[in-house]
Amino acid sequence: MQAQYKLYGADISYFTGKVRAYLRWKGLAFEEIQADARVFKEVIVPRVGFPVIPVLIAPDNSCLQDSTDIIDALEARHGGPSVYPSTPCQRLAALLLETFGDEWLVIPAMHYRWHHNKEWAIRAFGALNAPDAPPEQQFEIGQRRAEPFSKAAVLLGAEPHMHAAVEASYEKLLAELSSHFREYPFLFGDRPSIGDFGLIGPLYAHQYRDPATGEHMKRHAPDVAEWVRRMQHPEPLSGQFLQNDHVPATLFPILRRMFAEQLPVLADSAKKVRDWMAAHPGETLPRSIGMHSFALEGSQGKRIIRPYSLWMLQRARHYYQALDVESRAAADRMLRAAGGDAFITFDDPPPLARAGLSVRPA
Repeated sequence: MQAQYKLYGADISYFTGKVRAYLRWKGLAFEEIQADARVFKEVIVPRVGFPVIPVLIAPDNSCLQDSTDIIDALEARHGGPSVYPSTPCQRLAALLLETFGDEWLVIPAMHYRWHHNKEWAIRAFGALNAPDAPPEQQFEIGQRRAEPFSKAAVLLGAEPHMHAAVEASYEKLLAELSSHFREYPFLFGDRPSIGDFGLIGPLYAHQYRDPATGEHMKRHAPDVAEWVRRMQHPEPLSGQFLQNDHVPATLFPILRRMFAEQLPVLADSAKKVRDWMAAHPGETLPRSIGMHSFALEGSQGKRIIRPYSLWMLQRARHYYQALDVESRAAADRMLRAAGGDAFITFDDPPPLARAGLSVRPA
């Protein structure tokens, strides 16, 4: 009998959804344990040092945290079919789309949860943290537990005057994803990639499960909703990526959206991080280092500068920079076709390593 992993997380958790879907596709036996207040106090904080989910405890009792690090560690431990395409254009595009899902779609995910599903989310937080308490007490607990998350929606960019822009961008993304998933079961064929797992975090835990947003997706983007269901119950270790390093034309509008919306924010973040590191040599960076402006659907907003996002982008940058001449030329053609010229010339900050919920100089 295969030894089980223990996944500490929650149904409402963005990144638990990413790891859960991966464990199912990888065919790994696991027990999911809801991270209530007791679990945080007795398991997560003692093992990790701070309250965060998901956390994965391996059969050898080692502890993994951070969805990307969890997936990479399990890929290395278990081998077999990989969520990383082996060809340059598909792999680079998959890494970019993971970064888009993990670090940019958090804006619509947080906006819709806290500005369209707030009461439901408060009750869900209360039920998670105090499953045995009566509903009235759960609601009170939920209000306290949810407050930092609800404030984060604005800090991430969903200010009141930006709501229409956030929703317009999300509606267009749903249409673009619908066009793709009408033709392909996953991003690069009939096997999920790391890009699929990046997108499933927000599109399942927030946009599919939260009632108002889930109803909207099922009604207006049924092909996306069907992909979400496939990702939740994939056939383990099945499928192949498209042959000949083919990146479907239906993905180019999504990549173009990432390059237009997220990459300018990452470029400005890189400059701010470079300046911060010069002023604080050798120090671990805070989770945020001030605010900066961003543009979305013709509107201008402000959001926190998150150095961690650059660690995610660095994965794609390092892969791109290590390509041989022929593979780099193919990647450049794909990037230019998707409006990604700024990625080719991106001015990287000094190398970063993950440090808990933030980063430090590598």
